[in-house]
Amino acid sequence: MKSLKTIQVLFKIAAVISKILFVCCIVGFCLCVCGIVSLALGAPTFKLGGVTIESFLTDRAGLSDGTLIAYLAAGLVFCVGTAVLAKLAQRCFDREQQAGTPFDSTFAGALQTLGILTICIPIGEQIAAQIVHSILEKALPDVAALELDPIGSVMLGVMLIVMAQICKYGAELHDTIPQEA
Repeated sequence: MKSLKTIQVLFKIAAVISKILFVCCIVGFCLCVCGIVSLALGAPTFKLGGVTIESFLTDRAGLSDGTLIAYLAAGLVFCVGTAVLAKLAQRCFDREQQAGTPFDSTFAGALQTLGILTICIPIGEQIAAQIVHSILEKALPDVAALELDPIGSVMLGVMLIVMAQICKYGAELHDTIPQEA
């Protein structure tokens, strides 16, 4: 039973990390909104130590206002999608904690769904972010290209689906073994 306790601790850690990621996404969303508003309204006028935010960002980062706004808008999309995925992951891992074992058919189904969504949501995020970026590219001057790569989320999703199948098999074995009275 030592292995089961280790697995339980790992899923508890995964649930906590999911909660932290959810909060970070909410904060990131708010910061992206603040960034867009400040660039659109106050970046040229707000000074900090004789340097405007706009000149700091454009000189130091080498990015135009249009590029920054487009990147922040894409960031909004990613924050929303990742927040949804983090909340779903937290619920999935909490379900395992309630079951007390990963070899539960309900948890295995939830893990498989999470794996599929871990593939689909980031791809949807990237499509939506590219659409938002393209719209802003037409509306704003001097917007740099947005390069995205979905391979990490696809690999994680595949690993979750494989893990779900192992948990499902374990649940089937658990159900077929006669329980001691």
